[in-house]
Amino acid sequence: MPNLTDIMGEINAVGSGHDVIRRKYLLKLSDLTGRNTIIYYSGWLQKGFPGLMPHLIVNDSDKNGFMAAIHQLDRTKGLDLVLHTPGGDTAATESLVHYLRQMFGTNMRAIIPQIAMSAGTMIALACKEILLGKHSNLGPIDPQIGGMFPAHGIIEEFQRAADEISGAATPQELQARIALWQPIIAKYSPTLIGQCQKAIKMSTDITTDWLATGMFSGDADAKQKALKITEELGSHASSKTHARHIHRERIEALGLKVVYIEADQNLQDTILSLHHACIHTLTRTPAIKLIENQNGVGLILSAQFQFQAGSPPAAALPIEGETMTAQLSPVIFTLN
Repeated sequence: MPNLTDIMGEINAVGSGHDVIRRKYLLKLSDLTGRNTIIYYSGWLQKGFPGLMPHLIVNDSDKNGFMAAIHQLDRTKGLDLVLHTPGGDTAATESLVHYLRQMFGTNMRAIIPQIAMSAGTMIALACKEILLGKHSNLGPIDPQIGGMFPAHGIIEEFQRAADEISGAATPQELQARIALWQPIIAKYSPTLIGQCQKAIKMSTDITTDWLATGMFSGDADAKQKALKITEELGSHASSKTHARHIHRERIEALGLKVVYIEADQNLQDTILSLHHACIHTLTRTPAIKLIENQNGVGLILSAQFQFQAGSPPAAALPIEGETMTAQLSPVIFTLN
């Protein structure tokens, strides 16, 4: 007969009801495709507090979760990566993709049930094809400096200042334009322009290489195709904003290899059921990030929330269908 400790271990192994249902559909998707399947889900839409964002974006800590999820998988089955992320650090993204390719080569597919922006888009572009629904979106891959300011925009603004000042027709006009631009340019750090240029080149180079050696591998014009797509997705002038949602028709028109999940009703239902289970987990539990394989192995990052005086008492986060009007900040959280 199992003792108290044995029963506790059994309870912990099963997890919460959210874990049971999520893992049910994760296993069902893997069984349906015959491929390894890993979810990479961020709760930035549910719990995007400023202090939490470094943990919600793609970062170097994520690799620990992927290492746990990939351990003991039959890697000959390839990998389907279900992505839902706002993006994150380019260097961490490069390292993560390098690791995934060390494990699975280029036998990877990206499944986007809703949104994979910025670095999430870059990860999708490292796969051999991208599975999308009518509701799915990728995003621009132009690098952001400090997570807020577009590198292209900074360079464009600096060039505009230089053009306007050098184009002054009279000394009076020159002084007026200098006076206008000086307080703006004075905020730039000494190496900012060079940093922006290098960030753009890094993003372009690694994504072009991933496309050329993955999705377009074997094509005679693989490099040209890849560069065209990377330059288009990395164009701040084209996207206007880094938050721009790029829809399926546009993604396919760029020349990317896209699979419509609606073509297989069973596949679509399973993907969306898994997506909804993940969203419920992120909404109704302390979980803020999910990295998990079809066997229920991986990493779930959680945060415990407490509200300071003047805010709601140590309360649960808002639940879907409920209205929470109390101020949510300041908030203290601890990661688990």
